[in-house]
Amino acid sequence: MAAAPLIVTALFGDGDNGWLQELRRVHYPPDRNRVPAHLTLFHQLPPSAEGELHRRLAAYAAAPPPRAAIAGLMDLGGGTALRIASEELADMRYELALGLSGLLTPQDRAPWTPHVTIQNKVEPKEARRLQQMLRGRFEGRPLTLRGLATWRYLDGPWEQAKHWTFRG
Repeated sequence: MAAAPLIVTALFGDGDNGWLQELRRVHYPPDRNRVPAHLTLFHQLPPSAEGELHRRLAAYAAAPPPRAAIAGLMDLGGGTALRIASEELADMRYELALGLSGLLTPQDRAPWTPHVTIQNKVEPKEARRLQQMLRGRFEGRPLTLRGLATWRYLDGPWEQAKHWTFRG
């Protein structure tokens, strides 16, 4: 288990977590929905970086939570996501990426587009139908982030390794 790759996510506040989980439960194909709704900062870090990663995340969590907002819908082709805007979280992720630069996969070195996937691995026609249905309901709104977490990737499902709550 300790050899499993690590994933880093931001955790949603209680007021936002419930409805995001419900959106994913309703719209994500049930046979593929193995993890909760999440906002990924890094997709795959080596387990050997766990100690350093946890020290860095603990330092970021000692600060107040970053301001964030749901800024619109994203068309994933075969899915739908909510686009997240947060300059403060983007800055945090950028600094973490610099500190972990030699450990990043190509996916984690690529430009970061923060989002919460609520539907994936469906036909594009089905995704467009959901986007059309949601379009009027997702004007900008604040998103509460309560903390940061690391997860172990277990060939599909995830197991939480550790989490930190933002102060403030």
